[in-house]
Amino acid sequence: MTQTQKSYLIDMDGVLLKGSTPIPGADAFLERLERRSLQYLVLTNNPVYTQNDLAYRLSSIGLTVPPLRIFTSAIATVSFLKSQRINGKVFVILGETLSYNFQLVTTAIRLIGQGARFIATNPDPSGPGEGGLVPACGAMAAMNFLGVHSENTVMIGDRMDTDIVAGVESGMETVLVLSDVTHRDEIHRFPYQPGRVLASVAEIDP
Repeated sequence: MTQTQKSYLIDMDGVLLKGSTPIPGADAFLERLERRSLQYLVLTNNPVYTQNDLAYRLSSIGLTVPPLRIFTSAIATVSFLKSQRINGKVFVILGETLSYNFQLVTTAIRLIGQGARFIATNPDPSGPGEGGLVPACGAMAAMNFLGVHSENTVMIGDRMDTDIVAGVESGMETVLVLSDVTHRDEIHRFPYQPGRVLASVAEIDP
């Protein structure tokens, strides 16, 4: 029986890079995916930059990722909104930003008070300045974007509370890498567990 090829959803920050420094072996991992013509997406919670912007920034530190292989929280949010109300109107969406406008925040609070739905592109309570995870709905949106099924998809991330739980809830195979946020002795605290725990993506042979 021929083994079904896996597709990969890969968190950007903490898995491929830490700050502006590539994780050792991340470049070789991406090259293996491309060489074997495997489907994959690099995920980020950063809604500010376009796919082209992020591809350029990654290439500047030695990581080659085509723009269409990058899936941001902005793309996930748009996909989610279209699936909810294709002809609806958007009033309040909170995305990552470097500054907040007091008047806009006031307007948002008043709209929410009048019954507007509140949507945030990123569930992380804290995180590094660059990159990170997409919201839980982003995992499903990313699979739809690739046109793949959860049973043939692997979620690779460095956070138990977003990456791994999104993978588990979506029915994906999960790989936790210990290259940034999570330490091995923290894993047992969660009621769900990753399928595999590895030091970094350098150990993954897709």
